Amino acid sequence: MLRVRSLPPLTEQRRAPQQQLLARLPRSTFARIEPHLSFADLPQGFIIAESHAHLQRVYFPHDGIISCVELLDGRAIESGMIGKDGQYGAGPAMDHKISLNHVVMQVAGGASVLDADRLRNLAEAVPIFREMLIHYEQFFLSQVQQTSACNAVHDVPSRTCKWLLRMQQLVGDEIPLTQDFLAQMMGVGRTSVSGVAAKLADAGMISYTRGRIRILSLAKIQKRACECDAAVNANYARIFS
Repeated sequence: MLRVRSLPPLTEQRRAPQQQLLARLPRSTFARIEPHLSFADLPQGFIIAESHAHLQRVYFPHDGIISCVELLDGRAIESGMIGKDGQYGAGPAMDHKISLNHVVMQVAGGASVLDADRLRNLAEAVPIFREMLIHYEQFFLSQVQQTSACNAVHDVPSRTCKWLLRMQQLVGDEIPLTQDFLAQMMGVGRTSVSGVAAKLADAGMISYTRGRIRILSLAKIQKRACECDAAVNANYARIFS
């Protein structure tokens, strides 16, 4: 995959209802945050953070998918996925820390962008904002733990369906994602994912062409997926209840 390192031009913030985390803030609270937000269209492959590097910005995706990956023996394995219901970078930014992961745009999309130092100051000054960010960090940690357990226990077909469910929730039925990249994110061989994809297509669950997967039967995919996606969603609802 093409890796893009330079941040695209920042434009004036335009709030979209798709940014579900910012939409959780009371209107008066968001009014204090909004003047400090910029907007950027992030291409697929854009590197948001390098492992062990200091964070400069925090990202609130409106669409697209951010992947946190572990780099092991030249291979990338996804440990966490972030979309329009989350953010990346607030935890390290609030504590003057570095990124623990290699973080990349898996699916292109727009994001609200906030300078890390500015976020830290706002989090100290606006308790409701800080509380929301802490809640999301708690959720993201639980997602990473669930993913680790899933990779160790569940088979490739059920894990593939789990990832398809999560990506469908974030970007819809048309998923701009190659089988190669899906296999890389799952930490399995490409032939494993190709075989599963062929069976899912034969069963009428998906169709796929190079670089694009289309969901045809969400209900069938939900039935075949492991319980991890439902567990993650339930935990998100519980934390933000």
